[in-house]
Amino acid sequence: MSSIKQKRLEGTIRKNITDIVTFGVKDPNIGFVTITDVHVSNDHSYATVYVTFLGKDARAQAGLNALNRAKGYIRSELSKRLDIRRTPELTFKLDKAMEEGQHIEDIIKEIHKDDETVQ
Repeated sequence: MSSIKQKRLEGTIRKNITDIVTFGVKDPNIGFVTITDVHVSNDHSYATVYVTFLGKDARAQAGLNALNRAKGYIRSELSKRLDIRRTPELTFKLDKAMEEGQHIEDIIKEIHKDDETVQ
C-alpha cells in the first residue's frame, strides 16, 4: 500500500518528467506523448513511467525507444528538480489501459446490441 508521501513523490515525478520531455528532449521520434502514471518502488530506487502516444502502434514503439535513449538525460534533469537523496532509475512502459478500456466498451456495446434485437 502506498503512503501519502509516496503518492506525492509519484505526482511530482510525473509532472517534472512531463515538463522535461515536452520542453527539454529534442528527439522528434517522441512525438506527442502523455505521461499517464508513475509508480515508485517502496525504497524509491525505481520508478515505472507509463506513457501513451498519439498514433499507431509503430509510432508508439518508436516513441518508447526514443524515451529509452533519452532516459539518462531525463533522470539527470529530474535529479536537479527533486529534493530527494537519490533519483530513482526510470523504466518507460506503454500504458495499455486505454486500449483495454476501449475493448471492454466494445464488448458491452455488442452485448447491448444483441439485447435490443431480442426485444
